[in-house]
Amino acid sequence: MNLPKDAVVDVVSADYIDNYRLHLVFSDGKERIIDFSPFLKGSSNPMIRKYLDLDNFRSFTIQYGDLVWNDYDLCFPIADLYEGKI
Repeated sequence: MNLPKDAVVDVVSADYIDNYRLHLVFSDGKERIIDFSPFLKGSSNPMIRKYLDLDNFRSFTIQYGDLVWNDYDLCFPIADLYEGKI
């Protein structure tokens, strides 16, 4: 299911599952499990790779409907999360 272009959807909850996987719930009720490991492990950027430390990875918050780490040090477009494409 694609996110309609004019839709406003937020992340309303995010729960750590294991490793680099999170269970996300969106404001329209859709749920998705996202595995961030390919993105994190595939990056050569040290600002991203620091989230391979599980303590850092697990420090996410939801701010204004966005899933973020360390005051937007790491974040993803909601549409990408909604589609499960990061």
